[in-house]
Amino acid sequence: MNDITIRRPLTWVSEGATDVGTVRPLNEDSFIMQPEIGLWTVADGMGGHDGGSVASQMIVHNLQGLTKKNNLDDFVSEIENTIIEVNQSLLAYSKEKLNGRTIGSTFISLLIKGNVGVCLWAGDSRLYRYRHNKLTPLTEDHSHVAELIKKGMITAEEAETHPERNIITRAVGTSERIDVDIDVFELNVGDQFLLCSDGLYNSVSELDMVSCLNENSLLTSVNKLIESALGNKASDNVSVILVKGMYQSAD
Repeated sequence: MNDITIRRPLTWVSEGATDVGTVRPLNEDSFIMQPEIGLWTVADGMGGHDGGSVASQMIVHNLQGLTKKNNLDDFVSEIENTIIEVNQSLLAYSKEKLNGRTIGSTFISLLIKGNVGVCLWAGDSRLYRYRHNKLTPLTEDHSHVAELIKKGMITAEEAETHPERNIITRAVGTSERIDVDIDVFELNVGDQFLLCSDGLYNSVSELDMVSCLNENSLLTSVNKLIESALGNKASDNVSVILVKGMYQSAD
């Protein structure tokens, strides 16, 4: 690859969808695609119809108000500060409307500027990168079983059926302080990123995800991922965003 090719700008296209799944009575997931500013987000709410949906919708609504920043660090800081503000708003909402009952939402955001990608997250919603036919998770779950795996107490296979696999250790709105994890990585042409709630990866294997990602269009891939989750009787809401980088055509 020559220098001219490397310096050609990338354009990022995306598709997304969400589904209630096959068990839950309502969808507490929310997602937003903002390619015009290079930001995509999936939020997975918890706390019932008067809590979980409010939490996830508040995250995407507040992020929707952001504008593009020339400086990447400033943009990352604004996203992080927005999540911190949502955290406080959810605590106040719970106190005023729900007698202090715990509500909240996980979230995963992908920010792209130039040839740099940034993921910001709290909870167990995930970001994967699909590159050269290999699917790689770029986030680590904030969950009880993830901590057990890290300590060597259980294997990844055992985590899939662990009775406490649904316990998360971090979410927006569940405590006075919210810590947002942030990671930065380089981007390549052809990279495809998958943002999803746990309803997808708990019902669809990574091997089957790869099969879905090999479709000819992002929309078809998104539909295949949702269909696979539903076909496997997804017990939770399922939300998916796919983002793919391509070279801009030369004028």
